[in-house]
Amino acid sequence: MYIATYLIDIAALFYMIGMLYSSTALKSYRKKPFLTGITLTVIIILCEMGTVLSSNAVLNIRCIHIMCNVLGFALTPMIPLAIVLIFDRRLFSTYKLLLIPTFINIAAAVISPLYRLIFYVDKNNQYARGDYFFIFIAVYIINLMLLVISTLIAGKMYNYPIMRKMAALSVFIIVGTSIQLTIPSAYSSWHCVTLSLLLYLLLMSEFDSSFDTLTGLYNRAAFDKVIKQTAETKPFSVIIIDINDFKSINDTHGHVYGDSVIKSVADIIRKSFVKNYTCYRYGGDEFFIIGSETDKEKIEYHIKTLIKNLAKMRDKGNPLPTVSYGYSIFEGGEKLDINKVLKEADDQMYYFKKSINP
Repeated sequence: MYIATYLIDIAALFYMIGMLYSSTALKSYRKKPFLTGITLTVIIILCEMGTVLSSNAVLNIRCIHIMCNVLGFALTPMIPLAIVLIFDRRLFSTYKLLLIPTFINIAAAVISPLYRLIFYVDKNNQYARGDYFFIFIAVYIINLMLLVISTLIAGKMYNYPIMRKMAALSVFIIVGTSIQLTIPSAYSSWHCVTLSLLLYLLLMSEFDSSFDTLTGLYNRAAFDKVIKQTAETKPFSVIIIDINDFKSINDTHGHVYGDSVIKSVADIIRKSFVKNYTCYRYGGDEFFIIGSETDKEKIEYHIKTLIKNLAKMRDKGNPLPTVSYGYSIFEGGEKLDINKVLKEADDQMYYFKKSINP
């Protein structure tokens, strides 16, 4: 029975590899850490299969039983670390000390057959947990928490609504893997890890598909999704920014130059609207910003900051265009008409554009 479920997990993991490389939404640099995590999971499942087969009355091969346990305990805490690299490729090159617990666990697993640290297989080929089995548990929990923290930091950095999904996924992983730690005969951990990798893949594909490829800002689909989920009782503001005379820029200098202008303006928008704001490229040369800030003076302060930053770049010799803007504030506490909010900001923006180009 257990062998059949292991084979199903492995088949699912190989199917996931196919999904991984056919995905156009997931960023390419995330694929290698995912592949590493999937490969480690396949190896560990094979090791657990090996422990089941080599410890039964038919085969009863002690050396295989020991080797599979060593590999399984040594590699298991590395899976969360592989997934951490999906969010931060440079984390372990910058903070090498974070790897120390994992190396301690590897060393403990390797010498366990001699010193009964994490596990022990006696002369009768009977498995038992070692006197220091807590080393494995502690390192696994440390690495799992590192994964959770890295994911939440990534979500917060991009103002992405990922917190609840990650909290649910974290609870799922912790509960699923804890069952087997509590009841060794309940082989549930790798079903849980397999499902978790799939959920991470889906979550990160959704995350990456929310960004505009040229500017790195959120795209129109992400904007439309957020607008649909906006609560009627929650105050918010919408700012619309449009590049002035962008058509003439394209006609005069070409689309390649036009793209560089859009990218430069997007970078300045991102730097001018940081805390309490999320920036989107709605399409073409038009940008939308959603903010939790509803104070008119503070909104106008950020808009003025944008105008000043664009002027500073022009003073340095960068021929950046001017922009037009408009904004609308929804105070909450009433029925939300999102079309009305967007039209108010849009009308204000076009009024501003006409005032500077009569």
